[in-house]
Amino acid sequence: MRLILIRHGQTPSNVIGALDTTVPGPGLTELGLQQASIVGALLGDEPIAAVYASSQKRAQQTAEPLARLRAVDLHVRDGLREVTAGELEMLTDRDSVREYIGTCMAWANGELDARIRGGENGHEAFGRFDEVIAEIVASGAETAAVVSHGAMLRSWAGFAARNLDAGFVAERPLPNTGVVVLNGDTSGWHAESWRGDAVPSSLLA
Repeated sequence: MRLILIRHGQTPSNVIGALDTTVPGPGLTELGLQQASIVGALLGDEPIAAVYASSQKRAQQTAEPLARLRAVDLHVRDGLREVTAGELEMLTDRDSVREYIGTCMAWANGELDARIRGGENGHEAFGRFDEVIAEIVASGAETAAVVSHGAMLRSWAGFAARNLDAGFVAERPLPNTGVVVLNGDTSGWHAESWRGDAVPSSLLA
């Protein structure tokens, strides 16, 4: 199947650089709402048969215009929420952000025992995300859009896609409404594009 991963639009916490991972969390800024309104146009003729979003308000607000445009239901799943920041919640300093993202990138490198201080380890975060992805694959939809969150999407894709690795995703943060396209199924995924750029078929170092 074709899996289109989309990061949510801009939030007030994005503006100040805060590690905001609570549920339901903040909604979108005015810019974020504008970004959400054009996601469907950015995806062009992609034949999206299903739209999923996390339990966080920002993801749902981003997914709603796309679901309306494609005339499909919006499915909300908690397993798609952002990686829990634990003791780092709402911190904005460079060291805390580096610690959080560094742990997520360790997961992309296969180090799933690593744990966010006071939060999840990779087994737990990817486990809940994988459950939703398996549900989407089992639905029979040939193309589905998943609106989730930056750290979760980068780390999971870096781990799950055969032609991505931790180095690739660490160097390429997803902007608000940034898109990653994967092809495959639960037995393995292949990244077709990252932020609109084609991804080589060979494993990237």
